[in-house]
Amino acid sequence: MTYQENFQKWLDYAELPAYLRQDLLAMDEKTKEDAFYTNLEFGTAGMRGLIGAGTNRINIYVVRQATEGLARLIEEKGESYKKRGVAIAYDSRHFSPEFAFESAAVLAKHGIQSYVFEALRPTPELSFAVRHLGTFAGIMITASHNPAPFNGYKVYGEDGGQMPPADADALTNYIRAIENPFQVEVADLEAEKASGLIKVIGEDIDQEYLKEVKSVNINQDLIDNYGKDMKIVYTPLHGTGEMLARRALAQAGFASVQVVESQAVADPDFSTVASPNPESQAAFALAEELGRQVGADVLVATDPDADRVGVEVLQKDGSYKNLSGNQIGAIIAKYILEAHKTAGTLPANAALAKSIVSTDLVAKIAESYGAKMFNVLTGFKFIAEKIAEFEEKHNHTYLFGFEESFGYLIKPFVRDKDAIQAVLMVAEIAAYYRSRGLTLADGIEEIYQEYGYFAEKTLSVTLSGVDGAAQIKAIMGKFRKEAPAQFNATDIAVREDFKELTSTDSAGNVTALTTPPSDVLKYTLADGSWIAVRPSGTEPKIKFYIAVVGSSNQDAEEKIANIEKEIEDFIK
Repeated sequence: MTYQENFQKWLDYAELPAYLRQDLLAMDEKTKEDAFYTNLEFGTAGMRGLIGAGTNRINIYVVRQATEGLARLIEEKGESYKKRGVAIAYDSRHFSPEFAFESAAVLAKHGIQSYVFEALRPTPELSFAVRHLGTFAGIMITASHNPAPFNGYKVYGEDGGQMPPADADALTNYIRAIENPFQVEVADLEAEKASGLIKVIGEDIDQEYLKEVKSVNINQDLIDNYGKDMKIVYTPLHGTGEMLARRALAQAGFASVQVVESQAVADPDFSTVASPNPESQAAFALAEELGRQVGADVLVATDPDADRVGVEVLQKDGSYKNLSGNQIGAIIAKYILEAHKTAGTLPANAALAKSIVSTDLVAKIAESYGAKMFNVLTGFKFIAEKIAEFEEKHNHTYLFGFEESFGYLIKPFVRDKDAIQAVLMVAEIAAYYRSRGLTLADGIEEIYQEYGYFAEKTLSVTLSGVDGAAQIKAIMGKFRKEAPAQFNATDIAVREDFKELTSTDSAGNVTALTTPPSDVLKYTLADGSWIAVRPSGTEPKIKFYIAVVGSSNQDAEEKIANIEKEIEDFIK
């Protein structure tokens, strides 16, 4: 069906809500094509898109279609799975509550139990709820750190991790088999709430989650002596972190926490920031302002669904330094390993996990403590799979997992990125350096001096619509067929193609990769630096990851700049 035919099908649907009809009538031809040329696809963590009318937009019909697919998957598995049901949470975005309860109404039509949070809650709490309630699946309505016009739909498996590939593929097939989303039936919401088939949850799960959170911090004496008076500024950036982060910090003993109150208000327009992305220093503008007023040692920000955390640290000149996702991962890993070693609780079989595009600095840190690092594909579900493997085989003890995109997990009672846990750990680490008369900025420098000056940069190129998808495919094809022999005048030592599952060294010897297939290319240089290329699984973007090791910070940054320019020239 052409995009014009899809558009007309929507326009002709008599029961289309007025706001979606107005959206259709306002479309120019280019917008119409982008909205209807394809369907939103499941990527590394579900689907995400612009809010509005269309098959390539997120709206009640696309949500119903996705949930109908999930309902059919559950029905195929049997009656016991229907009784276990689905946990559902949502963030502060436009239509998030509507999408959550629409999902519950679709499930109820199939006689499937659902547990829906009464108000916005963080993604990690949804992951926890799946495990705590023993549901078969979870649904999280969120677009993470995307700008206000976006929303999304993430599906979780019974372990609380993002749905693993086998079930996700089956779910995708069920969704694709639904030819007309307008025909998806929904139950009466209020009637099914009254019947108990749709159960509203809230504070009861909050308290259970917060009980588990008590185990995240390692050294309570340190917090009692140095953390309780340490000034911390926190901003939830208008999102779900407000529901739990303040309570978790207070529970741990951090009594001098200042919150950016204007950003503690749930606001789907994120009116105080250009983008609610804690990766960006711009998102910290109000936190920095408050930090200067109160003399804060550390600033922390969580994204709208509180699965990612950004950190800024006080420097000697009084300014705040914005840490990269890799730097945060390094300082958390170093502290966890050192604290356990000091306490005599470091397991002999300690293990950490990270994505293949995250810094090797953490692998070097892990090695220095005798811990094993596991590299997995991008997508936190692959870290969750490793945790499940460790528990099943009893071969390793999980201590920490992270992705360079500001996602961290300390304790595995959650099986996805958990910014609430990360906020607590960053606060404890700041207290640790304070006990030594140092700051977190000093801590980062100590790590570089001990392990080398690692530097990383991610280039993200947005290419939207039909043309954009073709451009992304062409760029991946060009790298596969015509990749340079060198970057920064340094030979490529190993080429890894995670789609073909091959690793080729400079002599042409080929060995097999053991990860699941994924459209990722990685080039490791003779000096240990590397470059990786991958299309985003949830956005119309292609990403380039650059990682280098230098003799100094300046040397590392110069290498990054050289490689960045070479990539930009190559993809022109």
